[in-house]
Amino acid sequence: MAGKAKSVSHTPVAATRMSDVAYERILEGLFDRRVPVGAFVSQNELSAIVDVPIAPLRDALRVLEAEGILTIHPRSGIQFVRPGMELTRATYQFRSIIERSAIRVFAEQGDEAVMNALEMRHSRLVRRVEREGVGKEQLEEMDALETELHGAIVGALRNPLIDSTYRRMHNYLRLLRLDSKLTSPIMIRTLKEHLDILEACGTRNADSAEAMLLAHFQAAMQRNLGLV
Repeated sequence: MAGKAKSVSHTPVAATRMSDVAYERILEGLFDRRVPVGAFVSQNELSAIVDVPIAPLRDALRVLEAEGILTIHPRSGIQFVRPGMELTRATYQFRSIIERSAIRVFAEQGDEAVMNALEMRHSRLVRRVEREGVGKEQLEEMDALETELHGAIVGALRNPLIDSTYRRMHNYLRLLRLDSKLTSPIMIRTLKEHLDILEACGTRNADSAEAMLLAHFQAAMQRNLGLV
């Protein structure tokens, strides 16, 4: 009896882990373009693309549908979201709501060593892009800096519910950028906007930091919409 109970207790854990793997692989497939933006695919096709069995795949799809990444059409297939003006506007509106409060806390209470380290890395990347242009390493560092800067800002609120929600929202940002070409001028402009935010935070000026953040979001939204 004891052995039987042990076997039953382990099954949900394994299933949960496989659904987590499926969740990550679906997103990876979307972000590395094995699953095209806006694609309509069957569960069997998606299972083959991401190499995950159907059962955990279904669990992951339900989570991703709840997060707005896709729509499940019964007996038909899965429709992945195609970024557009409405998704862009909603994403940046959400970011503004969260980060306007967070940036003030970060500016007034944030770790100075973290700010200085981020500022140095941003400045170093600006110089490298000016010298060499945009390559794979520059793109990877840009993505890391984007994640670390805004992660540090949101993390200043010390709210795990906001942290988890913001991490999911980051998937929308990656979706919005899939069809965008990051050229040297755009990358440098973005990095300098980040530096303006960090400079304001470094002087502990919450009003200026908030203004620089909102200016950055406005410019970033226009870039994602192809307006600049």
